Amino acid sequence: MKYTFLLAGLGFLAACQSANQEQPTENTSKWADSAAMQAIDAEGFAQHIKTLASDEFMGRMPGTEGETKTVNYLKQEFQKLGLQPGNGDSYFQEVKMVEITSQPQGTMVVKNKAGKSVSLNYLDDYVALTRRVEEQTKLQNSELVFAGYGVVAPEYNWNDYEGLDAKGKTVVVMVNDPGFASKDQELFNGEAMTYYGRWSYKYEEAARQGAAGLLIVHDTEPASYPWSVVRGGWSGPNLYLQAEDNNMSRAQVEGWISLESAKKLFDLAGMDENLMQKAGERGFKAQPMGLNTSLTLDSKLKQSTSNNVLAVWPGTEKKDEYIIYSAHWDHLGVGEPVDGDSIYNGAVDNATGTAALLELAEAFTKLENKPARSVLFLAVTAEEQGLLGSEYYATNPVYPLNKTVAVINMDALGSIGSTKDLIVVGYGQSELDEMAEAAADKMNMHVTPDQNPGAGYFYRSDHFSFAKMGVPALYAESGHESREQGAEWGKTKADEYTNEHYHGPSDEYSDDWDMSGMVEYVQLMFDIGVDLATTDTWPNYKEGSEFKAARDEMMGK
Repeated sequence: MKYTFLLAGLGFLAACQSANQEQPTENTSKWADSAAMQAIDAEGFAQHIKTLASDEFMGRMPGTEGETKTVNYLKQEFQKLGLQPGNGDSYFQEVKMVEITSQPQGTMVVKNKAGKSVSLNYLDDYVALTRRVEEQTKLQNSELVFAGYGVVAPEYNWNDYEGLDAKGKTVVVMVNDPGFASKDQELFNGEAMTYYGRWSYKYEEAARQGAAGLLIVHDTEPASYPWSVVRGGWSGPNLYLQAEDNNMSRAQVEGWISLESAKKLFDLAGMDENLMQKAGERGFKAQPMGLNTSLTLDSKLKQSTSNNVLAVWPGTEKKDEYIIYSAHWDHLGVGEPVDGDSIYNGAVDNATGTAALLELAEAFTKLENKPARSVLFLAVTAEEQGLLGSEYYATNPVYPLNKTVAVINMDALGSIGSTKDLIVVGYGQSELDEMAEAAADKMNMHVTPDQNPGAGYFYRSDHFSFAKMGVPALYAESGHESREQGAEWGKTKADEYTNEHYHGPSDEYSDDWDMSGMVEYVQLMFDIGVDLATTDTWPNYKEGSEFKAARDEMMGK
């Protein structure tokens, strides 16, 4: 998952809810009393989550026994419901990947011209890996340069690489983008992160510039997650889509350094660390640091094939038009032990969204009449490795994207019980916002925009793979305005999850979860999807959206 604003009411007992809890008013959806809507219930939902997040599934890492158990479970559940295979006669779409486990040879030693040095310790101070499909990768006496945010954005009149020859050099850049750093609403998209702020973009741009290495300076606030997430996510095995050039066009080394480590390097270079802040101001110019480093990475390589899982509920008179519900089934597998536990179960992230696919599939099979349009339930692989499964489907679609009406993505649902709000990430992008507002209103809820747009959540889950191709995509998170405990309590629970459990072994299912809000969320997603599937609506991106041109071109407008 992208690393989204997650909600988990850990330790919250539904049985202890007070008698005066504010309850939703009557659900006014026309589907409210239908067998379809009622099929979405807490008991079955919880059982799916409990199964998928069990130790038996070994953290659902692609390419492992955990994947085999997961995809077969999903296939069997879709078959039980009577859904058809979504890829010809198969429920699977193969995704060819390569697994690379990179291990640096010791510390990263950075020297200045006077021979003084700073040694950075692996995992504590830096992480480094390579996408190159080779057993050993070397940086040799690579010169360090500070290139601000590592952004080339003509539409914002911004080029951090202007006048810089990055070939063979190791570029040091800041996380996020200048708009967030400066708080200037006229710069980039203000405090709302653009794609230029994502680490994935920065590595892509460094490769285009011919850099030998790229080191991103981690800072918790603009990154929106602590160093422990970087440490856990960029060490151990990492998966990539297979590329014809074996990723030799990428930089030799892609890594992160902690903020404290960056300050040490600036001190070694005799540079004012305030330069990191000034990088967010217009007129900033990339600067050589007068430092160099060497680093050798030894890599274990493993070619693998993972699977997206596809199941379809065929429509009737418009069966060649599709609504897609998506969620990623994968998590991090078995990794570095924390308090003796090495299985990263991924209960919230994203057994909840995967289970929601099964609940929604059952709901559609309970409709009295089949919808006009077909509905595809798409459980994608390798989201945690950089949205790989959804990227593969979006670039190799089984069903034409110009026949895909919309995508509704679900990732990391909250378990704090019933809420008053639904958070739409990337609010203002598409006409699906209004559909979400209408569905929320029927359940005595309201829609709020993402309250932390600087974290760039719109670019961090599987809907983005479709959005950048032009397909309208809705990504709504569970709310945090608890009907019983209030918004502050809900926000506290969200922060607790992010800081203590996100991408850690402690993201586990608990019988203490209050499933009521999760059920309401999925019922709301059902309401949106069934309306799309039974009408002639073709939502589009709004004027000003960076994705509208792609949709218009796709639809021949």
